[in-house]
Amino acid sequence: MRGTILFINVAHFLDHYFLLIYPTAILAIHPAWGMSYAEALALGTPAFVAFGLATPLAGWMGDRYGEAPMMIAFFVGIGLAAVATGMAPGPVSLAVALTAVGLFGAIYHPVGTAYLVRMAEKTGAALGVNGVYGNMGVAAAAGLTGVITAWLGWRAAFIIPGLFTLALGLGFALHAKSTPAARADNGPKAALDVPRSAQLRVLVVIAAAALFGGLAFHGATIGLPKLFEERLGDSASITEVGLFAAVVFALAAFTQIPAGRAIDRIGAKPVMVVMTGLQAVLFLAISVVDGALAVLVALPLMLAVFGEVPVTSWLVSRYVGPEWRGRAYSLQFLLAIGVSAIVVPLIALLHAQTGSQTALFVALAASICIVFAAAWLLPGWPRPVPRPQAVPAE
Repeated sequence: MRGTILFINVAHFLDHYFLLIYPTAILAIHPAWGMSYAEALALGTPAFVAFGLATPLAGWMGDRYGEAPMMIAFFVGIGLAAVATGMAPGPVSLAVALTAVGLFGAIYHPVGTAYLVRMAEKTGAALGVNGVYGNMGVAAAAGLTGVITAWLGWRAAFIIPGLFTLALGLGFALHAKSTPAARADNGPKAALDVPRSAQLRVLVVIAAAALFGGLAFHGATIGLPKLFEERLGDSASITEVGLFAAVVFALAAFTQIPAGRAIDRIGAKPVMVVMTGLQAVLFLAISVVDGALAVLVALPLMLAVFGEVPVTSWLVSRYVGPEWRGRAYSLQFLLAIGVSAIVVPLIALLHAQTGSQTALFVALAASICIVFAAAWLLPGWPRPVPRPQAVPAE
């Protein structure tokens, strides 16, 4: 079981890694191909559209055919798509290959999260550790892409991790074949003994967090390298910009471990209220600061952004029965990831209109304020958090 969970966690790392190679590689691609930043960034839009739209289908297939076969498809598919991206001869083929990256990347969140929740003993803690792997993928994407691009060119930044993931997929296939398909389940089999009004409030919060929190998350992770490039100016190279972003993401990545444990201990509401409140203030702050101070403000901002992530997955694990979790996670991530299809053209539009990332981060501050308001609808705190009780299956 531990080996399987390790593969699930590494897959989360790779999922975020591959989706965020392009925002750093683009800093080398657009001048090389004679395109503006906005024009080149738009080539990534179909990838994020596919990433969102394919999520419900992936969740259904995970429930129907099992998580292990779908995870094999994830490793092999996204690895091949990354290699194809690195070999793309022009903008059209690049956009097509990136779309394949998004398509196979859509498998992970509904399938991998349901897989993890089914096997984990402590849901919040497991989601926190899993979140760290995903966040480290975000950090590594910025840092390694900057280094590889500077040394070997942007094509190698896609091809090298693609080949590594293909090998990892073979390893997982052999592991899955030799490991019994355990069907342990740590959740209730039927309806949860929670008032309907509380369930409805939770659904409203999940939807708000998925939509507007997803906008803030993807906007920050995609837009931060360009923000650093603008605020640091000629004093920082593409390698340094990538490394600064990587350090911020890497340090912030570990927030999800204490956040996950806190959710298990005190419930989702206090964690979500604190994290979203901090984000609202810090998004506004980073939109106005300049120079190295932008990097310093980015660190607590990303701590809060990543710290919020486990909350909605924990809520689904508590309020949705296991037989529906794959589809429930797929719908949650459809909203959250689907927003990323809006984020890319939004960043491009705002940058084209204003010439900087300032307007983007002001918009992200407004977006997270909606999640902050919705978080107060959650049951619990200051009252004790009611723990849902399983209703025995007949």
